[in-house]
Order: sequence, then structure tokens, then C-alpha cells
Amino acid sequence: MKTVTADALHAAEHFISRTARLLDRRRYDYLFAAGPAEPVRAALDAYRNIDGGYGNGLYPDLRGHRSEPLAVEYALRHLLELGPVPPETATGITTYLTSVTSRDGGAPPVTPGTRYTEAAPQWRNADTSPRGALRPTAAIAGLLYKGRITGPWRDRATAFCWTRIAALHWTDPDEAMAVCTFLHHVPDQARAAAEADRLAPMIRAAIELDADRPGTARRPLDLAPTPDSLARRMFTDQEIENNLDLLERTQQPDGGWPTARPYWTERARDDWRGMATIRRLLVLRAYGRLPGRATGT
Repeated sequence: MKTVTADALHAAEHFISRTARLLDRRRYDYLFAAGPAEPVRAALDAYRNIDGGYGNGLYPDLRGHRSEPLAVEYALRHLLELGPVPPETATGITTYLTSVTSRDGGAPPVTPGTRYTEAAPQWRNADTSPRGALRPTAAIAGLLYKGRITGPWRDRATAFCWTRIAALHWTDPDEAMAVCTFLHHVPDQARAAAEADRLAPMIRAAIELDADRPGTARRPLDLAPTPDSLARRMFTDQEIENNLDLLERTQQPDGGWPTARPYWTERARDDWRGMATIRRLLVLRAYGRLPGRATGT
């Protein structure tokens, strides 16, 4: 098994220091250099709004001030890297989510105000009708379970997710990632495993499995970032090993990793690349390709 060299890791560190935003520089320090958690919290607080949600470019393709559900998902991911979410922060998040959730119990990816803000074209032109979607509802609900954050919003979202997942006959890569997050963390693991097995063929069809085929499509390690991920069962050992080799090969000369997303501004591209580089390093560490403690997702 190949492992990341010290030179490659140092190159990634230099890329983060040179290119990533402050939040991701603080995350790198915490996750890989035994840095303290408080600077990460302080940097993340800069993206938090008075309504309890998050915006202000935390999700790089949504650069307006408004809180957006997609940004809340990413805030939760970053908060949970640090341990338990502070109660006041958790309450603010669920209060915000309640304010934007549709009657069916699901949250939309973005709110109608996105069309009037600085956002990537796919979000400015998105359908913002008041109905919920598995992305990001499933991811957020799963992360709330991971953080043991309870409340009526999570219960309604859980019912929404089970109903929508049972009705799936096709999915896209980003929705599949959200669904896998939910299935990994929801308490009813017997039901989750059954759904994962049913969904496996359509999820495999939605992503790129061939590690020898270049490109920025979603791949197995995006859905199974740790060996204990529920989605790991969808892929063979050889597919995982080949994609780990691919991760190592696709580190760029500047030390960072490319983003799987098309970018609409250079600033958004750099933000995504900083986030992608940390995520790739976490995946490599979780699978034993990088020394140090793995944090999971």
C-alpha cells in the first residue's frame, strides 16, 4: 500500500497557507498540526448570521450575506470536526432551519433570495419554489444525529428523508452524498442498510468508478470517506484502493487538490480547492495512507 510522502504533505500545507481562506487554514492547524479548536470556532462564527443560520460565502458558490441551508450543512460539518456543538449554536441552527423548511418537512438547498445575491449561475437560476429536497435535508439530518442534536426539526426531516429515499429510482451524485450521510448516522441502522443495498446500483451508476478515467466527477471516496462509512459496502476493495491511488496521483504541482465543481470566480475556485485539499487529506488519513489520527465525517 502506497502512502503520501512527507514532501507531498508539506506541499499541501504550503498550499493551504498560501491559498485557502482563514477558516480552512485554522481547520488544517486543528486537524493536522494539533492546533486549538477555538480559532476554528472564531473563524466559523464570522459566517454566522443573527437568524442562527450561516451564509456570507461559507458555501463558496453562495457569496451573499443571507443564510442558506447549504451553508448550514457545511457549518455543521466543520463544527462536528471540533466535537459537541455548543447548545446555543445548535438551537440557532434548528431555529433557522424551521424558518425555511416546507410543509413536507424538507429544506430547500437555497432560498428565493439567492437570485438577488452574488451566487453561481446554477443557484441564481435555481428553482426556489417552497419544497424540500434530499440535498441538503438528508445531510443536515444525518449530521444532527451525529452531533446528538435533537428537536422537532430533526424529527420532521427524518420522516421526510425516509419517504423521499423510499421513492428514489434515480439520483445524482450530490444527492447521493447527502443520502449516504443520512443513512450512515440515522439510528435505525437496519433500515438504513436495507436502503443502502437497494440504492447501491443507482448510486454506482451516478458516479465515476473507474480510477483510470480522468476528470472531476464524484467518485467512491466522496460517498465513503472513511472505512466505516455505510456507503463503503457499495464498492469493492479494489475500487477503493484504486481510487485512493488516484487521490495521491491527482495532487497538483502547487500542493493542493482540484475541486470537483465547476467554478464561476477565481475566489470561489480557491475556496473550493482549500476545502477539497483538507477533505482529501482526511480521506487518505482515514484509510491509512497518511499518518495521524482520523476524525471521520
